Formats: sequence, C-alpha cells, structure tokens
Amino acid sequence: MDVNQLLIQALSPLLNAYWWVFPLLFLLAFLKTPFIKGIVGELQVNLAAKFFLDKHIYMLFKNVTLPTEDGTTQIDHVIVSWYGVFVIETKNIKGWIFGSPQQKTWTQKIYRHTNIFQNPLHQNYKHTQTLQAALELAPDKVFSVVIFVGDSTFKTAMPDNVVYAGGYIRFIKSKMQPILSDGEVLDIGTRIQSGRLKPSIRTHIDHVKHVKAIVAEKQRQNDSSCPKCGKPMILRTTRSSANQGKQFLGCSDYPKCRMVRQIT
Repeated sequence: MDVNQLLIQALSPLLNAYWWVFPLLFLLAFLKTPFIKGIVGELQVNLAAKFFLDKHIYMLFKNVTLPTEDGTTQIDHVIVSWYGVFVIETKNIKGWIFGSPQQKTWTQKIYRHTNIFQNPLHQNYKHTQTLQAALELAPDKVFSVVIFVGDSTFKTAMPDNVVYAGGYIRFIKSKMQPILSDGEVLDIGTRIQSGRLKPSIRTHIDHVKHVKAIVAEKQRQNDSSCPKCGKPMILRTTRSSANQGKQFLGCSDYPKCRMVRQIT
C-alpha cells in the first residue's frame, strides 16, 4: 500500500464525519462576493421602500437597465412620485469612508488597508443624466441619492443625498413640494417600464461586460494620473535614506499633494 492510499484511508473517517464543512466554506465564500453583497444591499433598499413608502404615492422600479449611445447604464432603483424622480445608487461597503462631492475618487479604510473607489456621486450622475434625457425632464425634477449599506462610517462630511440605509427614506420624504402631476407620474412610470431593457441574466451579463470594458479603458488612461488629485504622475528618484537611487512615481503637484506610487 503506497503513501497516498494510507493517507486516504487515514482521512476517510474524518472526511465522512465533517463532509458538511466544505459546502459551508463554499457558501460563506459565495456570500462575500460582490454579486451577493449587491443583492443584499438592494434588498435592504427594497424592504425599506416597501414598509416606509406609501406605494400609492411612490412607484419603485428595481434594476433599471437603459440603453445609451456607448452601451448601457444600470440603475439600482428609481422611485417616482409627485415630489420628483429619485435615482438611487447603492454601495455595500464597510470601513471608514472619506470623500467629497468634488473628488474623482473616494477612500475606504479598513484598519491599515486602503482602497480607492470611484466617487459614487459621479457614478450616479450618468444615471441621472441618462434617465433625465430619456424622460425629457428638467434637472430640478430628478434627484440623485447614494445609499451606503453595511458596516461603514463616514469620516468626512457628506452632502444630504449621501446617506446610510436608514437615512434614504428621510431624504425622500424631505421633498414635500409636489413638482409632478398625477398624469406626469403615470407617464414617467410607463416610459421607464417600456424603455428599459428586459430584466434578465443576459441583460445583466452584457451590462457587466460593458462596465468592465469602460473600467479597463479608464485604468489605462489613469495609470499616469494621481489617484488622489488627478494631476500627472512623474518619475522621481529617492535621494536619501536606505532607498537612495530607487525610482517611484510622484504627483506633479508636490508638495501640495504627496501621493506616491511604487514601481513594481
């Protein structure tokens, strides 16, 4: 009997007794994927709308994918009422969140780990513009809302339309002045339903491919730009310390911006 057979024979009782551990580990890993996190975040928004927004006043549309000139744009939620059209972007992100409306990117910090992500207000701007153009609405009738779900904490002041999950209902209900008639609300709902692409796995997959292509192109363009302020990064050489002579990329706006990027 060889070593492999001895090993299998020795482990068989253990595997038979604890077989359930492997599917459990797979399930836990699956639950942490961005896809599932997105579903969980959108579910929270759906439930809050169901229980706290009168369905006779507020119409909720989920996962609205609209065609654009260069592909598609996908909106997490659209809420239509007398008080305006609310375009909602949901972010399931944990940790400390730093950002301002003007910045191209925001920062997520979890202990010593730092991650840069696109300013969700800028991301939702395309959604609002696409929907506004499709519905032929004035800008003052469309409201952008960004919702953070999960264990996140804002460490910088955020505008009123960037909220935690529990705050988006308050933001929507803060709009108390009717700006759309019954007929306009009905027409908007009909046009959203007829103009959206049919919700399906195929529609979602095609949209994801489109987004990945855009991200890849932006990454190629931004490789030479400062992730903090957007200014060009330039090649510099360390002149002191143990790393003397080592090259790195530094922001051209130094010393105002001290962002550096190591060359690997």
